[in-house]
Amino acid sequence: MTEIASTPQPPYYAVIFTSIRTDGDKGYGVMAERMVDLATRQEGFLGMESAREGLGVTVSYWASLEAIAQWKQNVEHREAQRLGHSSWYADFKVRIARVERDYGG
Repeated sequence: MTEIASTPQPPYYAVIFTSIRTDGDKGYGVMAERMVDLATRQEGFLGMESAREGLGVTVSYWASLEAIAQWKQNVEHREAQRLGHSSWYADFKVRIARVERDYGG
């Protein structure tokens, strides 16, 4: 992703996923594209930003905690999580935060 997400006026929620990858693709690229496609169609999804250079950081924005919970339970997303734990990530952390303010260009 090379754009800054366009989000509504706060409040809304951010899911911050930080990761360190294992070596090799092992199907990661295809699954990552599929997850972006699925997330954009999930009710309550507001946008996403992602960068990777050693440490990967993906921030997805959501309208509510309920929307985040529904995304976490998506069957294909659950499979991606399982593969992430077993094959793709040497380490990772998920943080959920409520956005109270945003500003900028």
